[in-house]
Parts: sequence; structure tokens; C-alpha cells
Amino acid sequence: MRIGVPKEIKNHEYRVGMTPAAVRELTSRRHEVFVETHAGEAIGLHDEMYTRVGAKILPSADEVFAHADMIVKVKEPQPVEIKRLRPGQTLFTYLHLAPDPEQTAALLASGCIGIAYETVTDSRGGLPLLAPMSEVAGRMSIQAGAHCLEIAQGGRGMLLGGVPGVPAAKVVVLGGGVVGTNAARMAMGLEAHVTILDVSLHRLNELDLQFGAMLNTVFSTIDSIEENVVGADLVIGGVLLPGAAAPKLITRKMVSQMKKGSVIVDVAIDQGGCAETSHATTHADPTYKVDGVVHYCVANMPGGVARTSTFALNNATLPFTIALAELGPEAAMKKNAHLRAGLNVYKGALTYGAVGEAQKLPSKTAEEVLGIAA
Repeated sequence: MRIGVPKEIKNHEYRVGMTPAAVRELTSRRHEVFVETHAGEAIGLHDEMYTRVGAKILPSADEVFAHADMIVKVKEPQPVEIKRLRPGQTLFTYLHLAPDPEQTAALLASGCIGIAYETVTDSRGGLPLLAPMSEVAGRMSIQAGAHCLEIAQGGRGMLLGGVPGVPAAKVVVLGGGVVGTNAARMAMGLEAHVTILDVSLHRLNELDLQFGAMLNTVFSTIDSIEENVVGADLVIGGVLLPGAAAPKLITRKMVSQMKKGSVIVDVAIDQGGCAETSHATTHADPTYKVDGVVHYCVANMPGGVARTSTFALNNATLPFTIALAELGPEAAMKKNAHLRAGLNVYKGALTYGAVGEAQKLPSKTAEEVLGIAA
């Protein structure tokens, strides 16, 4: 198979779809890999490192898309990239379609096969290609939140862990999944006062056993969310409904009642955000204020630590990339139900029900479009 790796063009996005080590795995299996020049330059992955392992360096994204049967990226394709896609071409990347009807419509019109990292599953019910970036984003959320609490950034002027004789900041984490667990771990490490809310008693029990008295666990209801969010210095939004729009757990009224200079870091912004006051921002202009509350809603948070994120992501995506290259997309998805769960768009058909529900569009199952008997 011919695989293309274009340079990412989203604002301040320096990750790259494949590392030289990943490329070597593909070229050793006699696949052709085309990499856009300087695709990994910003994170120390130079063109010569790719040529050394058998990749062909091309001078433009146009040529990469034209040569490739499958495009491997990191972030969702931008409008100019979608125009380069052709019918039947495979796109393997994060898509986050639920809150993005424009991208959905454009991908459907392109006729491509769109496989989304964030909805590929595993045998344990997890999301293995989302997990590494959720780990990064969860850890970064505390880093970003601590910075936003500084008075020069518009915050309350609080040190997250306090000092002897001065109380630590109150950190509230919504969601006990990968993002929330990593956020809580980092916040506790900085000696903040941490509370995590989740609707799963089983998950709260696991967190309680894992962290003990250092972590406060609270069952998530409208009342408990309101009480904890309003009293927080830093709120981390880490909720997820796989492939669907994030639930709006933080209302505008709650935001209006929060302390001036408190901070919301909405990690769920890729799926539309979990606060009614959230809208996507970029690393170039990451924050804004609503009712005196600082909102950090960068839609590609892991891009801020692009080298770490690239290697973490490639560790997870490589087995699936190899399967797609070796068997072709249809055969690979027929063989592997977990990879099949990643299929969001197939040659003009929407194939992920949660996206259809979010956008009120008709959808088919992956099994229907691939001709797999029920």
C-alpha cells in the first residue's frame, strides 16, 4: 500500500502522523510511505531520518495526497485537506465529527473512507487510540490550569498546592476516566485539594482504592456538580461519551456563581465541551473570560507537547496502521471488530450512530456498508 503522511496545518500543531520508527515497520513490509517535507521538523524528526528508513520525501501536501492510498494524520482534516481527498481513499486520523457538521458534510462529499482514532475500541471496552492523548491532556490540564490561576493570566493569584499556613487550591475534576484520573494524579502531586465526580460507583470505588484519602470521590448529580463547581478554584472537564457530543454539565448559571478568577479547563472541547460557556481556542490564544472565570479550551492540547504526544500516539496507532496497509481497509475492518468501530464515514455514508444523532443525520452501521452479515 502507498501511505501518505502530510504535515499538520492546524494552528500550532506540530505532531506528525508517523515517526521514522513507524515508517520503518511499514517499509520493511514493502509498503511505500510518502512524507511531506519538514512534517516532523519542529519535534526533531528530520527528513533524513525518514529517508534513512525508506520513506520518500515529497515537497507538498498536494503530492502526498495524490500519491497515497491511505493518509495517516493526527488532527482532523482542515477544509483545504478535505478537498485533496478522493473517493475511496482512506483517512486514518482523529475526526471528532459530532460537534463539527461542516467537516462531516465535507468528508461525506469527498467519498473517502474515514476511520477515526477516537472511536477504535479494544477487548477491554477501552479506546486505545484516544487513551494516550487523554493521558497527555489530563496531565497538561493541571499544568495549564495552574498557569491560568496566576494573576498575570487573569486568575485568582493562587498557587495550586498553597504553602504552610495557606490553604491549597480546590480542584474539581468532572469524569473519572483517563483524562480525569491523570488530572487528579497530577493535582494531588502538586498538593492541591482534589475532588473527582463520576456517575459510576464502580469507577469511584476503584479511584478510592487507588488513591485513598488523598482523593475525594463524589457521585455525580446536578446538585453535586453545582456544589463542587461553584466552590472550585480550578475545574477540569474530562467527561466523554465515545464519538458523541459532550454533555453540558456546567451551566452558564454555575459559571456566573463561580469565584472571580477561577479557572475551567475544558478537555472535552474536541467533542463540543462540557460547559455551556466553552468554545474552542488555540495554543496561540488559549484563554478567554466569561463572568470573570478564565476558560482554557484548546482543542489540541497534546499538540503543546508535540514530541511526547507523537511518540505516545504512534505506539498505539501502529498495529492498526499495519493492519490497514497489509489487508486493505475493507478486509482489515471485516477481520477486526475493534478497528471497524473506528469507521465514521464510508464512501458518502455516515457510519457512526452517535454522530448521526448529534447532527440529526441518517447513518448506517459499519457492518451494513462493509457487507457483514448480522
